[in-house]
Amino acid sequence: MAWFRYTDEQHCILVLYIQPGAKQTEVVGFYGDALKIKLAAAPVEGKANAALLQYLARCFDVPRNHVVLKHGEKSRRKTVTIFYPKHSPDVLFHLE
Repeated sequence: MAWFRYTDEQHCILVLYIQPGAKQTEVVGFYGDALKIKLAAAPVEGKANAALLQYLARCFDVPRNHVVLKHGEKSRRKTVTIFYPKHSPDVLFHLE
């Protein structure tokens, strides 16, 4: 799938499209080649980015410092690296 890949070091790179300011945080499907996530956080002072990284840490069952925003700090389209995820994204976010 185009929205995630693994590196040689067993790190997972995700391509995400984020919709901040939603009623609840949830994965809702795909937006082009990215996984779309609605966030229940406003895009103010980095709150949405912090909420996204915390949400992904819980989903992948890793410490928060194992989730790093690589690209897209001020964009809806983001690239995130998960270090040593405990779950595979295609199984975790089984979407049709």
